[in-house]
Amino acid sequence: MHTVQVKPQEIFQALADPTRVRIVRLLAETDEEACLCELVDSLLEPQYKLSRHVKVLRQAGLLSAVKEGRWVYPRLVEGIPYLDRLYEALQVLPDVDGGFARDVERFRQRMCLREDGRCRIGIQTPELAAGGE
Repeated sequence: MHTVQVKPQEIFQALADPTRVRIVRLLAETDEEACLCELVDSLLEPQYKLSRHVKVLRQAGLLSAVKEGRWVYPRLVEGIPYLDRLYEALQVLPDVDGGFARDVERFRQRMCLREDGRCRIGIQTPELAAGGE
């Protein structure tokens, strides 16, 4: 078994950005892995920005990723008690402006476009797809 040594301050530094909180909370709430394309369409953020955020979360030990061809699927690192509790805490945070609920709704709609359980169509939000994948 591979053990990751992460300092607590690195976890909290990674979660200091609202977009990174949205990513982790979305993956925790839905219990899914998601292609970057699916995150772009769900969070309505550019791919370059989400790619950077995913990298920070991976470096903090919160995410792992599986690459399949040109598709990368970030997922939560699970089975570590303190991380599982952290994900639970993020899920129960108040959604004051309803933004998180909208993220989840867009994510659920986007997941319906998968083929054989995988993203195969790229970014579907026209204004975000223009920047390329």
